Parts: sequence; structure tokens; C-alpha cells
Amino acid sequence: MLFANEDELRRRMPIIAATPELQERELIKLAAWRAALDAALRNRGVDAAEAHLAAEVSIAVLNVAAGRWLADDTGGDDLPALVRATSASLRALT
Repeated sequence: MLFANEDELRRRMPIIAATPELQERELIKLAAWRAALDAALRNRGVDAAEAHLAAEVSIAVLNVAAGRWLADDTGGDDLPALVRATSASLRALT
């Protein structure tokens, strides 16, 4: 589960951000997640173009939420709450 250990994720993300090799690995991992989500949606009968859009947007929402979460050193929102809030912001914008 992505959110199983938020403390570990909070420690890992700045290290990844500071290390080009780890950034590349992270991009590869996100591309794999994107492809898996795209395939899962298409397997459920979602149109290919819509599945691709949903997968791209989902990863973008996750990245923006994670950045907001890392920037919040007050211990406010948890990461899943920020993913929901970021998704709601995107819906309001579009």
C-alpha cells in the first residue's frame, strides 16, 4: 500500500529529490504505475484514450499531493487527505 508507512515515505522523498539516479528510478516507477493503471482501466472496458487520460492525471494528482504533503511540516493533513483535496481542486478547475 502506498500510504502504509508515511514516516518512511517522508524520509525517502527528499533523498530521491536530491539524487539524480533515484529521480530517474522514481520516474520509471511512476511510468510503470501509469501503464498499469491505464491497462487496468482498459481491461474494465474504459475507452483507451480516456484510460490514458485518467492514468496520466492520477499520477499528476499524486505527485502534486505528495509535494504539498512534504512541504507541510506542521503535521496537518495526511497524504491520502491531500490526494483527495488535490483531486477536488482539479475537478473544480476543470
